[in-house]
Amino acid sequence: MHHPLQPAGWTAPKGYANGIAARGTQVFVGGQIGWNGQQQFESDDFIDQTRQALQNVLDVLRCAGAGPEHMVRMTWYILDRDEYNARLRELGEAYRAVMGKHFPAMTCVEVRRLVETRAKVEIEVTAVLPDPA
Repeated sequence: MHHPLQPAGWTAPKGYANGIAARGTQVFVGGQIGWNGQQQFESDDFIDQTRQALQNVLDVLRCAGAGPEHMVRMTWYILDRDEYNARLRELGEAYRAVMGKHFPAMTCVEVRRLVETRAKVEIEVTAVLPDPA
């Protein structure tokens, strides 16, 4: 079971949660980038790579019997903060197309480089599957 943590008097966040309390089996998804399952980039576009990275996260979650509704924490590593901010509407559309309206606690960090030269984003996730009733 997951419970969003929203301090009294705080403005509600949009597209993420300030915190999540959860109990159950933890699932850790290592950093996923915007290449396909054969480790090939199909695009150098930031939004396309983000959509693919999110799909990769979802594919790994499904291996554990989990889905977007089980995510409790998500960390994004991006190369260009300005592009991220300029394309928030497109990012939101890509996110919702893959993850729906499931918004975990999120952090986004601009980094200088990622290990894969063509990667523009890397996303890691922690999910929690509820204990059986």
